[in-house]
Amino acid sequence: MTTPDLFAAERDDATAMAHLQQMRQTLHEHAHRYYVLDAPTLPDAEYDRLFRQLQALEARHPELVTPDSPTQRVGGKSLAQFAQVRHAVPMLSIRTETDTEASGAENFDARIRRELGLSPTDPAIGYVAEPKFDGLAMNLRYEQGVLVQAATRGDGEVGEDVTQNIRTIGQIPLRLPTEAPPVLEVRGEVYMRRDDFEALNERQRQRIAAGERGEKTFVNPRNAAAGAVRQLDPAVAAQRPLSFFAYGLGEVTPPEAGGPVWQTHFELLQNLKSWGFPVSSLVKLAQGAAELVAYYTSIGAQRDGLGFDIDGVVYKVNRLALQRQLGFVTREPRWAVAHKFPAQEMLTTVLAIDVQVGRTGKLTPVAKLAPVFVGGVTVTNATLHNEDEARRKDVRVGDTVIVRRAGDVIPEVVSVLLDKRVDDPAIFTMPRQCPVCGSAALREEGEADYRCTGGLFCSAQRKQAILHFAQRRAVEVEGLGEKLVDQLVDAGIIHTLPDLYRLGFTALAKLARMADKSAQNILDALEKSKQTTLPRFIFGLGIRHVGEATAKALARHFGKLDAIMDASEENLLAVADVGPIVAQSIRTFFDQTHNREVVEQLRACGVTWLEGEPAPVTAQPLSGQTFVLTGTLPTLGREEAKALIEAAGGKVAGSVSKKTSFVVAGAEAGSKLDKAQELGVAVIDESRLKEMLDGAT
Repeated sequence: MTTPDLFAAERDDATAMAHLQQMRQTLHEHAHRYYVLDAPTLPDAEYDRLFRQLQALEARHPELVTPDSPTQRVGGKSLAQFAQVRHAVPMLSIRTETDTEASGAENFDARIRRELGLSPTDPAIGYVAEPKFDGLAMNLRYEQGVLVQAATRGDGEVGEDVTQNIRTIGQIPLRLPTEAPPVLEVRGEVYMRRDDFEALNERQRQRIAAGERGEKTFVNPRNAAAGAVRQLDPAVAAQRPLSFFAYGLGEVTPPEAGGPVWQTHFELLQNLKSWGFPVSSLVKLAQGAAELVAYYTSIGAQRDGLGFDIDGVVYKVNRLALQRQLGFVTREPRWAVAHKFPAQEMLTTVLAIDVQVGRTGKLTPVAKLAPVFVGGVTVTNATLHNEDEARRKDVRVGDTVIVRRAGDVIPEVVSVLLDKRVDDPAIFTMPRQCPVCGSAALREEGEADYRCTGGLFCSAQRKQAILHFAQRRAVEVEGLGEKLVDQLVDAGIIHTLPDLYRLGFTALAKLARMADKSAQNILDALEKSKQTTLPRFIFGLGIRHVGEATAKALARHFGKLDAIMDASEENLLAVADVGPIVAQSIRTFFDQTHNREVVEQLRACGVTWLEGEPAPVTAQPLSGQTFVLTGTLPTLGREEAKALIEAAGGKVAGSVSKKTSFVVAGAEAGSKLDKAQELGVAVIDESRLKEMLDGAT
């Protein structure tokens, strides 16, 4: 989103005042959404940018500064339905260092040294460095060791009494040890862990699906934590899993009245920890700018792997005497700063919605964005995951959206700013044809994704199709691995599977790291692979849902490939191990002219297999029964046992479910045995399996 350059428009005081009022109103509205309604529509980075612009304008026109300006207070107002609490010591915010490079830490250290009048030869200053938690600031007041009040920051002077809800947080002590001072206000952050947030949203989705009214999912953990803290019913708040980190103090009984004497900020944190308050293990001591830089870099690298959200780090001068000497400026302490990481959420515009085809044929809608710098890089694309997700978020071309990028995670559209939508752009609909090869794009019942059905023909799936066809369990082309396939496809030497068998020695030998002997070995392996079996060939085609067992069942039932290619869904359903979804998948695959052409070309290249008459339909004792093998059997290897079961009409699965008929357990059986016992699935040993197999012969 772009904001008008208010500096360029200034001509007189009246115009400047109008611009200032516009800025203040905009910031008031977004602060109200963020702090009061818990429904933010503006990323933090965008709010900070607008706030800095207002500060600059007021600096140019100090005579126009008004008491109600956002620069003259800390945050938003209290909710009317909560009792108001006037803080004994104001809960002031700290200055934000927006330089997201290492130099931001160096700037802070240099500023502190100047304020203290230190020379370059004076010793390094000691700091406490800690994560900047993305939650809700909280003041906990203890009197005579008992928690008597919990209050939000509010506007810094007056907050909201949320004591009953905060009491539901198990990490917060209700009573302190006897050595705690008579009055102690502990300040920290109420937040929600990422795993708790995901579990909460999943429960919310289930409630929505069940038709419960008034339920919603949450945008992010901070939004969810704020909503939980402001629940009027503590019983509801107790169902929202909240956590807490302590990082500072409000009012404390002074030393002259028997209160504690601390020399450093780190010392008081350790004291809080000893009294039962959670203090982050990531809090560290740092000497001088170099160690601040190292801390910033280290926490930045850990950021995406943490169990909670942070958006930067905080540096505080460690010695409390120096903090008092440095003091405050307007609304911020001079002795502390928040050093932000590159913003993970920013505003931008959707220019188009394209559809990408993955290696396995999955179709993914991708929003093409006006370039925006987020998460440390310039982002131009963001995934919409699938058609349902794109429609749930209601993303349309021309929309202003919040885009998020965290670490190496693919950028995604978080939400749409509906109040900025222009006209009524079309709702996104997934195309019913593959945008790459034109084959039908189908979505199977119960699945979220559409997939291209032209697996052997579609260029987007080319590498995956070749690797699957050449693997050991399919036609097996020894030596044809991922790196070689990449070279052959990227160089335009191979376009479809039959091109493998048209390879010449010269083309192979010219490839990087390909010696003459290696090239000849590949050609020999290709020649050898031409002699295969019908089950291996069927499996190698990569038909969705057709694994090795199903391929064997198809070959046994029909005897010939042409019979399989021409079989109706009804005829396919007569095959053991083939259900409605598999039958539809097979029929769809062979209905694509492209796929049939590839099969015929492979035959023309000399790929052959033995064919015979369909197997007589006989009742097999293990037909319709599913086995799971676990542990080490006394005499049978895993593959041997699998082959015997399949030959007797049974199916071998890799995991235990309610549909499992028997679990065959050997020595050192693991979690599959536990799962079988949990579900009440019959467990047998090798001797019992052999008895069942003997009965099948």
